[in-house]
This record gives sequence, C-alpha cells and structure tokens, in this order.
Amino acid sequence: MSAFFHPKEDLVVSAAMDQTVRVWDISSLRKSPSRSTAMGTGGPPGAAGTFDAFDSFSTVKYVLEGHDRGVNFASFHPTLPLIVSGGDDRQIKLWRMSDNKAWEVDTCRGHFNNVLSVLFHPKHELIVSAGEDKTIRVWDMAKRSAIQTFRREHDRFWVLVAHPELNLFAAGHDNGLIVFKLERERPAFTVYQDQLYYIRDKYVRQYDFNSQADNGLLSVRKLGSAYIQPKTLAYNPAERCVLVTTTSDNGLFELASLPRDTAGEAKDLNTEGKRGPGSSVVFVARNRFAVLDKTNQTIEIRDLNNTVTKVVKPPVQTNEIFYGGTASLLLSTATSVVLFDIQQQKSLAEINSPPVKYAVWNTDGSTVALLSKHTITLANKTLSHSSLIHETIRIKSGAWDDIGVFVYSTLNHIKYALPQGDNGIIRTLDQPVYLARIKGKNIHCLDRSARPRTITMDPTEYKFKLALVRKNYDDVLKIIQTSNLVGQSIIGYLQKKGFPEIALHFVQDKKTRFELALECGNLDVAMETARALDRVELWSRLAEQALAQGNHKIVEVAYQKTKNFDKLSFLYVATGSSDKLAKMQKIAASRKDPLSRFHNALYAGDIEARISVLRDVDMLPLAYLTAKSNGLEELAQDILRKAGKTEADLEDLPSISQSRLSPPKVVTPTTSLVWPQIATTENFFEKALVDGRLPAAPEASYVKDLDEMVDEGGSGGENAGEEEEEGDWGLDEPEEEAAAEEEEEEAGTAATEGVSELELWVRNSPFAADHVAAGSFETAMQLLNRQSGVVNFEPLKEMFLATYRAAHIYFSPNPALPPLQLHLRRNPEVSSPTRVLPVGRTVKAAMDEFQSACKFVSANKLPEAITAFRALLHTILLTVATDQEEAQKLRELVTSTREYLLAMIVEETRRGLAADDHKRQLELAAYFTHCKLLPQHARNAFRTGIQAASKAKNYATAARFARRLVELNPDKALLAKAKDVIAAGDRNPRDAVEFDYDEYTDFDICAASLTPIYKGSPS
Repeated sequence: MSAFFHPKEDLVVSAAMDQTVRVWDISSLRKSPSRSTAMGTGGPPGAAGTFDAFDSFSTVKYVLEGHDRGVNFASFHPTLPLIVSGGDDRQIKLWRMSDNKAWEVDTCRGHFNNVLSVLFHPKHELIVSAGEDKTIRVWDMAKRSAIQTFRREHDRFWVLVAHPELNLFAAGHDNGLIVFKLERERPAFTVYQDQLYYIRDKYVRQYDFNSQADNGLLSVRKLGSAYIQPKTLAYNPAERCVLVTTTSDNGLFELASLPRDTAGEAKDLNTEGKRGPGSSVVFVARNRFAVLDKTNQTIEIRDLNNTVTKVVKPPVQTNEIFYGGTASLLLSTATSVVLFDIQQQKSLAEINSPPVKYAVWNTDGSTVALLSKHTITLANKTLSHSSLIHETIRIKSGAWDDIGVFVYSTLNHIKYALPQGDNGIIRTLDQPVYLARIKGKNIHCLDRSARPRTITMDPTEYKFKLALVRKNYDDVLKIIQTSNLVGQSIIGYLQKKGFPEIALHFVQDKKTRFELALECGNLDVAMETARALDRVELWSRLAEQALAQGNHKIVEVAYQKTKNFDKLSFLYVATGSSDKLAKMQKIAASRKDPLSRFHNALYAGDIEARISVLRDVDMLPLAYLTAKSNGLEELAQDILRKAGKTEADLEDLPSISQSRLSPPKVVTPTTSLVWPQIATTENFFEKALVDGRLPAAPEASYVKDLDEMVDEGGSGGENAGEEEEEGDWGLDEPEEEAAAEEEEEEAGTAATEGVSELELWVRNSPFAADHVAAGSFETAMQLLNRQSGVVNFEPLKEMFLATYRAAHIYFSPNPALPPLQLHLRRNPEVSSPTRVLPVGRTVKAAMDEFQSACKFVSANKLPEAITAFRALLHTILLTVATDQEEAQKLRELVTSTREYLLAMIVEETRRGLAADDHKRQLELAAYFTHCKLLPQHARNAFRTGIQAASKAKNYATAARFARRLVELNPDKALLAKAKDVIAAGDRNPRDAVEFDYDEYTDFDICAASLTPIYKGSPS
C-alpha cells in the first residue's frame, strides 16, 4: 500500500494488506557489482529495472506485526529511529527500532474509520494522520493523545505530505487539495536595550546583540496541557521576570523569574512559574500586570505573586490589551483602539483602527505603531495624532529606528513608514522575518525557525525623506552631497512634497529636468534643456511659462525657435519694438506670406506697405479705398489705372472720410526691460546647491538681434536655417551674401523650425501605413518592399492618396485666411512626441470588408468577389494592428483573403473554358476544392467538383468529392445527393478522363498558371 526510503540510511519501510509493516535493508544495492552490470548496457535484456530482481539486492530486516487489518501507510521519523503506521483497524501504531530488532511502542486510537495516511512532524514531537472519517488529527508523541482535529463535512482525506523546510502540510481529499499550518510561525519575543528575549524549541532564550551570545534560560515545555507555540512574551527588567501566554486550554499565562546566571542550566517553568487563565497579559507597572478575561469582559490587575489586587471593567468590548504607558492600557476592539487609565478607570482617547494584533512602542514611549493584518496606524502616546499605512499583503512585524522611522516587514518586503504616513521599500525578502531592533544599517530579526539574524540595509532614502518632513535642511543638503540617492521614486516624492528645486539636482534626463525647471520656475535651466532637446512643444511650453513670469526676452527666443511669427509680431507691438516690427515685415515678404505682411504693416502703421500687399493679392478695391481714405491720391489714381477704371466709373461710391486707424504711440519702450514682478529671494537650496544651479546667462544671449536674422533679403520660408547656423532664418539678400556669411558665423541661437507632426509619425512607427499618412511615400514603399515584398506600387497609388487625405483636416476659420491643417491622431490621449501616431485603417474595418466580399461569393458574383478580395489584400498592406491579438487576426485575415482570391480566380477561369475541355475543367474544379474556404462556401466548391467529374464520367473522383462534402455536415437534401454519388462511385469506381490531380500529396496552386506545385517537387 505504501513504501518510503529512510531519509539517511539504506532502508525502505513498506505497508501491506497482509497486516504487517516491513523494513527492508537495501545496502547490498550500493555494494553489489552484479547489479550495476545488469543495470548497464552489458547486462542481459530485461534485467535492468525489473521488479523481479528486488529480492536479489534487498532483505527483510524487520517484520512488524500488530495491526488487526491491512496496513495502509508507514513512514520513518526524519531524525529518530521511529516508525509510524496506520491501517484499516483505525489504529495508529508507533514503532521503535534498533540495530537488531524493532518493537511496538504504543497505539493511538481515535479515528472512526480507516487510517489512510500518517507521518511525523518534521520539527516537533507530533504525529499527523488522515482517514476516511473525514478528519485530520494531530497527536502528541509524548502523551499519545489527540490534541487537534480538523474536519470536513463531505470529503475523505487520502494522503498527507509535509514540506521539507517550511511549517506547511498538504492533504488530498475527494474534491481537491488543502495546504495548512499546524502552529503559528511568529516566535514570541521582546527586546530590552541590547538583549533579545525569545522562545525557540520550548525554551526562553536570551540573545545579546553586541556579543551574539545566545543562551537558554527557561523551559516552557509544560506550558498548557498540549504544547502550542507561545503567543507573546513580556519582560520586566526591574524584577527580571517574564510573562508567557499561549492559546492552549483557551488561553493561559505563566509568570516566571529568569536566572541571573545565564550560563547555568535552564529552569523549568512548571516548578518556577505562577500560572493562570488569560489570553492577553501585559506588565503595566514594575510589580503589576494586567490580565484580560474575554469571557467576562474584565481586566484583573495582579501583583508578582499572582494575586488579584484590582478588577476593572473595560468601557468597550475588548479583544486584546497592550501596554499603553505606566498604569495605562491600549484596549483593542473590532473597530478602534482606546487608551484606558487603570487608576482613574476612564478612557483618555480613542482612535479608529482595524483589529490590532501587536503594539510596538518606540524607545522613549512617545510614539506607538498599531499593527493589524493589512494596516499600520502610527500615533503619539495620547492618540491625538495618527496616520494610516495600508498594505495589500499581510504585515508580519515591525520595529522603530532610533530617528523615529518605523520599519516593518511583510511576506516578501522590508519597508519603512514615516510619522506622517509616507512609506517605501527598503529591500525584498526570500522568506519572512520578524523584526526585533533597528540599529543604524543593521536589522536584527528572527527567521521562521526563530533563529536570530542580522540584515544590512541602506537607510539613506528614509533619512532623506524624514529630514525633508522635519525641515532639517542641513541634513538634506549633507545627504545630497554625500550619497548617490537617485531614482524616479525620490524625484516623484520631491515633486509631490513641493521641492522641485531639490529634485532638479538629482535629475540627469533632460526632458525631466525641463519639467522640473518649469514647475519650480527656473527659466534658466528650462531654457538650457529646451536648447538641448530643441522640440517645438518644449519651446511652446517655455514661452507660456516665461510669459506668465513676464520674461519676454525668453518668450521672444521661444517664438523664434517655433517660428511663431504672428505671436512674435504681437510681442513686438506690446513691447514697443518698432524697429523689430519693420524687420518682421521683411521676414514676411521673404516668406511670401501676404497675411503676415499685412498684419506687420498694420502693427507698424505702414499704410503704403498695406496697400502694396492688397495690390499684390489683386484686392484692388480694398487697396483703392485704403489709399483714398488715407489721402494718398496719387497712389489711388495709379490703382484705378491698373484696374482699367476711371473716377467716372465710381460715381455710386460714397464719400470717404479720412481714416484714423493707426497704432498707439510708444510711451516707454520695454525692449530691453523685463516686466516687473513680485520680488522673491532665493530659498535655502537655491543658495546651497551651487553645483546644481546653472549660471545666469548674459542678457545679450537671450535674443538674437533681428539685424542678424534679416538683412536686405535672402532665402526664407519653410526650409529657413536648414543649411545654415542654428537660429539663422536665412533671409539675407543676394547682393550682400558675403556680409551675411560673416554675420552667420557670429550669430547666436535664434528661432529654428521644430520637428513637425508628420516627421514625428515617421520616426515613431515601423508601419508603412503611418509613413503614408505622414506623406512620406518613399519610406513607405521601402517598408512595404522590405516587409511584404511589394515591387509594383501602381495599384496602391489611390490607396496611398486616400490614406494621406484621411489623416488630415483642412478648414478656414476666416475666408481671408489660408486654410489651417490639422493632423488626426489615433492616440489623442498621448502627449509624448515619441508616441504620437496618425489615424489609420483598423483591423475591424478590414474584417468587415472581408465579410462584404464573402457576400459576393454567396451571391455567385465572382468578378465582383475577385475585385473585392484583391482590394482587401491591398488594404491590409496599409492596415495597422495595435496589439498582438490584432496582429494575429491580421495574419489570419491575409491567409483567408489569399485563399478566397485564388479560389475565385480558379472558378472564374474554369467557367470560361470550353464545355468539351473536360480535362482542364476537372483540374480546376479539383483545385477549387483544395482552397481553404468557410464551410458554406466549401460546400459549393465540392458540388462544383462533383458536377464536373460526373459530366466527364469520372465517377470515382466524384465519389471522393462527395465523401469530403459529407464531412462538412451539409443539409439533408445535399447529404442525400452526396450519398447517391458515393453509391454510384462504389458501383462504378472508374475515371474516364485522366487529369493532373493527386489529392493524397500536399500541393500549392500557382496563382499565375493555376497548376499544382506538389510538395517536394522543384518549383
């Protein structure tokens, strides 16, 4: 029924239905050379691994008889010479063995049905058994009695297994598997100064953090009727005694003194201790401790002789009590924690909290951490101020650092919590640990086996954050200068807490530096990073921020960089820069932008320039009226002559009064002045972080003089500055090219054209469709050639143009203005220039087109179907998949479309053949049946094949087509016809016409010649 190897020796224990347990000696297997020969290649066939050979290398060492019925399970103890067995007689027997004999030790009775599995606890003196009575029972090896029973209502337990390292068991039952623990893993411990008092292996032990000496002081072996891992341990340094509590016997506590000599023999708690009922017990004074009676809801105050001195009624329904300061208690309820004064017998404060499992005080008793299952509440000693930290996984333990940071552990992390509630991760864990003390960079803790460990950590991050919270800026500066504290979490924290100028010191990424510089208003850093990145959107944002601060010099540079000529002209109007407005007119003329010329002439009050613009755009009536209304009679007459009119032709024109339209006069030019704003002083970090602050740029470096950007003429427009020095607008006149080149060498940085949306689309996408939408047809064709092998792009011309037009919108806000172009994105929620992409054809739209094309097939409109499927293949080339699922659908759609297109071409060609060309008719009909079509269309293909084969008197071929048709589950009428064809083929299995078709060999159909290319044949 079962057999197991001994964990160390060459033994096997087996259980059988012959009511015996046998121990087998297999040491000869290790020594015998004949077995190794038989197991190798030189042995006789069949000898290796056969069960018949078991007797040749094993001998029965012991036969254990004692069960009244068949034995189901037997196993060795992991360390002791013991065997445990269970059988159908409902008994569990314990056996001991020596070198020459084995005998029965005792029997455990309690199961009401067959015992199916039984094993030893790997670490404690316990036996775990499972049976058909739907129970798992835990037995004390020493007392041979059941101490725990786990029951299921409807499932029998069949098998048990213990984890080799962890305190975990697994049990299989009728409907599945359960994994469980027999006892709590958290060891009971407490810390006083440099000493750790904890319980391991049923002993209270003392561990010195400095010397690492570890001594057993007190035995707790007999705590309770059945030993269960103690729950809590409290230490009284004044009297050098401990309080130990356990959940055994509905809750017990034991008060015992610790020996002064730690090197002596450990005392027994049973002889030294004072015992009593109580599940929650704490010291409240030097010679007093409190005991909670949950049943009667009373708190007993006892002295060190275990005598009750006072009984207090708690004001709330209390589940646990914790130390709350001298003569005070923390009462834990289901929804809150109450600070209760024992002497005055009244509540001092209350704080909302989930049920608290542990309360951890800091060294001076000013702050407490209340640990629940998934939350930590940090509060001061009066519970008047608190913060809550929530975790998604179970919180295991915690301890206070010397500087006031609470460090706690979860299942897989060690984390920290600041007093105001901020938290973060210190390090990850392979196995949970229970924190005892935090000292500098060392974490002193206990592992799952209750053994002391020391873990190193880096406290720099939480020290930095704590210094910020407490406004200890000297410490912050020291940490910045001496540590390598970096990371997005630190940068995000500084931004969140309102210290972007500090975050700016840590950041090297230019994009992030730009964001932080804008947030803290540092225009110098923002301008430097904008120059380095040189993106249109950054210059636009810098212009907005600089305009908000009144620094119009930086605004001017930003407008020049983005070539925002309209805003630049209006800025010159606002600052009274008349000379620069005149130069902007020249720039507009070189750009051949009549609207910009008109605006600049209007801003500058240049009437003749306005009239010149109106004449150049053939708006002669407006030009005449402008000249007439401003008293320029000669210019008005010249316009009339050019229009071929005289004043007699304008008899119905009303009288025109003198125009008063003129720009306001400049009272105080502010070109060289920055607008005034509220004076501010540098904060601590701007003064201290000298290395992190950029030197102020000289005033002249902000704005490039327009004389350097515009001379008497030159080339301009969209490509201005591409072949020249950065910032030069290339507007020098031809007759002064030599002088212009000298000025270019001396020029500083000015406005340059940013990256267009179309260029971003090309940069961001590897899809040909996105390149087409951006108007980059050449790169799109290169991609299609490389990715899909396209060589003839003539059929795609209309689709290219349609895709480009679909990605752009043109509209005119005013009839007198040129149309504006807007680029449509498929991800409008994205603002990052590295991720923007154009709209395009979707996979869903392509699948809808496939369904529409299939309707032509169902309607027997083959020419229209061929056109539709061919167009769909072209469309798929410019269809964009947004994720892996859509990409898979697109690949399947390509395959289906190709098969349908080939099938329609084959059938259309067959229909165009002469009626007497039976051979070619049969070939194409057969090829038609091999195209992968939907079932409703495949049935038509087989009907076509059956009809062609029947006309050619190829009855065997028709029967084969009919059999394949039957596999598609046609309707009853079609099924009957197919069966008739099969019957006819069976009666006359002959073919009158031979044709090129082998259905048993895989082949592809050549789309050009419509002939088969068989697998393995040269193509």
